[in-house]
Amino acid sequence: MPELPEVEALAEFLRERAVGRAVLGVDVVAFQALKTVDPPVSALGGVTVTGVTRHGKFLDIDCDGVHFITHLARGGWLRWRDDLTGAKPVRPGKGPLAVRVRLSPGDDGQAPGFELTEAGTQKRLAVYVVRDPAEVPGIAGLGPDPLSEEFTPEVLKGIVDGNRTQIKGLLRDQKVIAGIGNAYSDEVLHVAKMSPFKIAATLTDEQVAGLHEAIVTTLRDAVGRARGLAAKDLKAEKKSGLRVHGRTGEKCDVCGDTIREVSFADSSLQYCPTCQTGGKPLADRRLSKLLK
Repeated sequence: MPELPEVEALAEFLRERAVGRAVLGVDVVAFQALKTVDPPVSALGGVTVTGVTRHGKFLDIDCDGVHFITHLARGGWLRWRDDLTGAKPVRPGKGPLAVRVRLSPGDDGQAPGFELTEAGTQKRLAVYVVRDPAEVPGIAGLGPDPLSEEFTPEVLKGIVDGNRTQIKGLLRDQKVIAGIGNAYSDEVLHVAKMSPFKIAATLTDEQVAGLHEAIVTTLRDAVGRARGLAAKDLKAEKKSGLRVHGRTGEKCDVCGDTIREVSFADSSLQYCPTCQTGGKPLADRRLSKLLK
């Protein structure tokens, strides 16, 4: 799933290529992806792209006051096309293409654009056309952005105080902190040297400060690595930059211990026992008590 660093990189990528161009048309192939009806998608036709930004994991393309917003979900991605003039007409079907956005041509005569695609059978990619981003329920309920100046150690302290949620789940809750998903929560906790099952309310002031530093540095580093890359290269860069997530059975780059995994019904987490749990492997959550 694209998380804050990848969505931020996609926003920067589109700012360089889409801002200033008019929208020639939006072709919706996967009708279930479109979550709004007013304004209609046709309202984007002929309107100029004036800005691109991010809200958590949501990508927001501002078309002179009409916002085309997408959440790529687990299997979605954005694919830039340098020239769509020869592209075949889109037809609803079983393929990965969900939405195609066609933009006005430049001086070279090419009419670029982008396509939203979604792999897999769980079709959760979502598109919203709204006048105000706050009309999107997922945006209206977002917690603070961890890369904003407002996200201070004191704010994080207020989030964890009295909260009996495991810290892994808390980091992934978009209503608590916006933009962190399964992969970067694993990365943050590894940097913070903290068990994913630790109860948030038990964090000391020192641990809160360390966790805050881990959140900010991990995300900033990931954004820095992704900056300037083409959209097609972001997935590979993310994978290569991860230290524990998705690396079950490999050696930890910090201590050399073997990276372990805990599996759930529809996801898994990875961690280093030496770095995070005092050398003790975590038992499967479904079978044992959680390590605190």
